[in-house]
Amino acid sequence: MSDDTIRQILTSTKRIALVGASAKPERASYEVMRFLLGQGYDVTPVNPGLAGREILGRKVAATLDDAAPLEMVELFRKAADVAAPVEDAIRLGAKTIWMQLGIVNEEVAAKARAAGLAVVMNRCPAIDIPRLGLLK
Repeated sequence: MSDDTIRQILTSTKRIALVGASAKPERASYEVMRFLLGQGYDVTPVNPGLAGREILGRKVAATLDDAAPLEMVELFRKAADVAAPVEDAIRLGAKTIWMQLGIVNEEVAAKARAAGLAVVMNRCPAIDIPRLGLLK
């Protein structure tokens, strides 16, 4: 995916559902969520095991349905476990699927693209935002 496309996604997106959110500060999902909140994004953590609790002052949703409306779904899940949240994202009208570093699932990505969603794989917005000069 080109830098221009990534830049467009990151500058046009406001609402992000972060699937696989963790309340543990040492986890990558926690740090990325903290970074995104600091950049002004409206981030809803999604984790059924933590539903109703708070992470970084944001109430944890059990499902993507509970996090809607959303624009981007960021996935901190194993590549084998992204199909269900991507199907939910398509159904809920998300514009972008973002799979974190190390997460690549071409079959699921093709399905999302066929439904009109942009798909970013094996990347991190907390790396791309500073790299592209988009820090706020």
